[in-house]
Parts: sequence; structure tokens; C-alpha cells
Amino acid sequence: MIRLSTLLLALLLASSLVHAKSTYCTTCERDSHGKIKRHPEAKKAFRLEHPCPSTGHYKGYCKGYVVDHIVPLKRGGKDDPSNMQWQTKEDSRVKDAIE
Repeated sequence: MIRLSTLLLALLLASSLVHAKSTYCTTCERDSHGKIKRHPEAKKAFRLEHPCPSTGHYKGYCKGYVVDHIVPLKRGGKDDPSNMQWQTKEDSRVKDAIE
């Protein structure tokens, strides 16, 4: 069972690496560290439209949740409220591992 799980994980990682190379954003605006530039106004606009699922507040810390880009920026997704969603921290870790 462990071998099958390891094989499946290796196949998933290999396919995500191939996919990452073919759709990596080469035209995205970058900051001084080489990371894709994010616009804080976009996140603020998202939060004004979508309150925190755990507190119901539009501002401040949102325990257990992060704002996530549905289509990742590195895959050409927009840094825009229309491309954002609330995501649990656990789901975020899983998604980040396969992106």
C-alpha cells in the first residue's frame, strides 16, 4: 500500500512539474525578489465584497482562512477580486504542494 501511495505521489508531482513548465507565466510583472507582483488593493477589494467565513468581518485577521487565487498568478491568473476565494489554511497547503 505504501509503495502504491508513493508511486501515485511521484506521478502527481511529475505531471505537475511538466504542467508548470508549459504554463509558467513569463510575462508577469515581478518584484525586486523575482516574485510575481501582487496588488494589495485587489485583496482589499475582495475582502470588502466577501466577509471572512470564520468571523463574518470584512477587515482584520481571518482565523483559519487565507485569500487564494483560483487560477494561480504563475499560471497567468489575474490579481483581481474575480480570481480570488477564501480557502482554509489546510486546503491552501495541499493546493500549494501540487501547483
